[in-house]
Amino acid sequence: MHLPLILIGVLLNAAAQLALKQGMRQVGYFDFVLQNVGQVVFAVATNAYIWIGLFCYVISVAVWLLVLSRVEVSYAYPLLSIGYIVTACAGWLFFQENMSMTRTMGIVVICFGVWLITKPT
Repeated sequence: MHLPLILIGVLLNAAAQLALKQGMRQVGYFDFVLQNVGQVVFAVATNAYIWIGLFCYVISVAVWLLVLSRVEVSYAYPLLSIGYIVTACAGWLFFQENMSMTRTMGIVVICFGVWLITKPT
């Protein structure tokens, strides 16, 4: 079964999102204006979490290429939605982001959809 490889790719992608979020929390809010481009680029380029996130993305793409060489894209691609579940829960846990009832119900719907996709036919 290729599900573990898919999950590794999905979790690496989610880890990338979380690392990038932490990096941007450290960089802070900024406006897209010409005057601060250099300062923002420097802050982003020198942030370790940004680099960790980008590294996770690169590895997740490599894993995803392995997945696509072995599994039908119509099976594999919808499983990326597991990343929505992981990032929403991690955002709530690590960043105290809002986890409303609407978001929770959306996660339940995604879980049901993932279960349907992975069911043997």
